[in-house]
Amino acid sequence: MSAQQPPATTLPQTLSGGTPSRHSLTRHETRAPRAFSVSRTLATALRVLRQLGHDPRTIALMLVVPCLLLAVLSWVYDGKQRTFDQVGASLLGIFPLILMFLVTSIATLRERTSGTLERLLSMPLGKADLLGGYALAFGGVAVVQACLATGLAVWGLGLDVVGSPWLLLVIALADAFLGIALGLFVSAFAASEFQAVQFMPAVLLPQLLMCGLLVPRDTMQPVLSAVSDVLPMSYAVDGMTQVLQHTGVTGDFVRDLAGVAACALLALALGAATLRRRTA
Repeated sequence: MSAQQPPATTLPQTLSGGTPSRHSLTRHETRAPRAFSVSRTLATALRVLRQLGHDPRTIALMLVVPCLLLAVLSWVYDGKQRTFDQVGASLLGIFPLILMFLVTSIATLRERTSGTLERLLSMPLGKADLLGGYALAFGGVAVVQACLATGLAVWGLGLDVVGSPWLLLVIALADAFLGIALGLFVSAFAASEFQAVQFMPAVLLPQLLMCGLLVPRDTMQPVLSAVSDVLPMSYAVDGMTQVLQHTGVTGDFVRDLAGVAACALLALALGAATLRRRTA
């Protein structure tokens, strides 16, 4: 009489694109959190990039719209080069932040509501892998976006800056990553794509009003000035202003760049803390 064979262990159906069973979900949900993995993060980033490749309208929104807005701005200030230099340099950092916030928050929420996020987290994929993959994928798009916008502004539209255009590119990239991190964070609090869009004026519009783009921050009411000192968009505008006015890297530029980076890392950490395995 042959020994009884143990039941075969089956992999979750998500590996082949199917929906995992309730048993597999429960088994993986009770598993201890996995450590960060570079390979799993890269695999997630490649999956997101493949999805973006099938959505030309989103690609146009991220790559073409900032360039068009900068071109329109140069026409608005036609004959007022000094004004265009001041406003255009600031908006070169603000446009990527706003657009990446909008696209990232909606894309992440779509995966939540469709059940894709739940299936992914039932696999051997940690929260850090998932958020890192999203940040890496959209960050790659942000690099292309920042290069196109900066190149057009400086060499196409005649944006005159005292500092190096490469410093403009660095701060524009940091602003785009900040928009990605904020989008990943706020998507946890939206139940629909419409609500995700509503977060844009709630999160970004107050920063736009108090970042120093419209009026100098030191001329605001003391309370508003104090609030603006801790808003990430204020660091973004101040960093662009440093490049506009100084030939080299200043201490204030390093401080502003570090402020944007710190806010982005904080938003990613909060996004990981609020990431749920099950959709509502």
